[in-house]
Amino acid sequence: MRGMLFSWIVFVVASCAGLSPDVDEHNNLHTIIGETMGTTYTVKVVSADDTFDPARTRLAIETRLDQINSRMSHYLVDSEVATFNRSFTTEPFSLASETVDLIATANEISRVSNGAFDITVGPFVNAWGFGPKDPPEILPGSKALEELSAFVGYDLLVVDRGASTVQKRRKELSVDLSAIAKGHAVDAVAAILGELGLSDYLVEIGGELRANGNGQQGRPWRVAIEWPDAGQASKTRIIELRDQSIATSGEYRNYYERDGVRVSHTIDPRTGRPVSHELLAVSVLAQYCALADARATALEVLGPAAGYALAIEQGWVALFLIRGEDGRLVERATPAFNQPLE
Repeated sequence: MRGMLFSWIVFVVASCAGLSPDVDEHNNLHTIIGETMGTTYTVKVVSADDTFDPARTRLAIETRLDQINSRMSHYLVDSEVATFNRSFTTEPFSLASETVDLIATANEISRVSNGAFDITVGPFVNAWGFGPKDPPEILPGSKALEELSAFVGYDLLVVDRGASTVQKRRKELSVDLSAIAKGHAVDAVAAILGELGLSDYLVEIGGELRANGNGQQGRPWRVAIEWPDAGQASKTRIIELRDQSIATSGEYRNYYERDGVRVSHTIDPRTGRPVSHELLAVSVLAQYCALADARATALEVLGPAAGYALAIEQGWVALFLIRGEDGRLVERATPAFNQPLE
């Protein structure tokens, strides 16, 4: 049976409590909430301008999100990515430039992390039961994983931005952008808000956030990171965001147990196996949410030691939540994470 871990991270705007299911206006704070990409989105806008139009803003947001889904979803059978995955060919495949650019960005994170982040990891994910099917009765062994490894590898994708094509070196290859697409969607919504002339806003999709300008009272947006854990009181860290994004990856939300062994949904593309280290979660700050999203996944796969080392090497801004030897939670931040934690 699938288990549920009692520890997760929740992002909330610290000054706001209780969100309506639609559009909320309070002290020039406008909130728009909806659904997308199998999760929810929340957009907060600070605007004293009477010309602000929530209905127009919602329409622009959802039109853009629908466009991204139509290109990048691997669940929608007629999306660009799903069509690409079904194409058993090694010929260059034309995709929207937006999709090609995101795949190129993903592959750069793969290169920097030595394959810890890999959008072709799908065969391994499915083998362990974290795809469309339930967990297998018999867990995959070394031989099965070795066979699947032939169809995993970011270096098996040839990206040509100029021609707006992606080419498979093996026709069976498939891509899954879910570890970077939500962050990209956050960036895309932020761009839409900018085009509408808005400058003070917070965009959140499935826990990934981007803040621009100021929140209420002309102060930076205040975002709470909550680290609850079994047997311990919840810890909350308040982070001030302005013109920054934050994304979190963790092995706390989705796992199952088999014969007393916990099987994490975070799969290491280099081994084909679930991670088994003590890094519960990692939050990454960056200018663009797509980068924060992918970097967080890479660091979560690498674990507390190698992940921290890579973050230091690359100058990434990261906060690690590690389970210590005594079971207590330990926070470790990179030097670039230079703001005080409350």
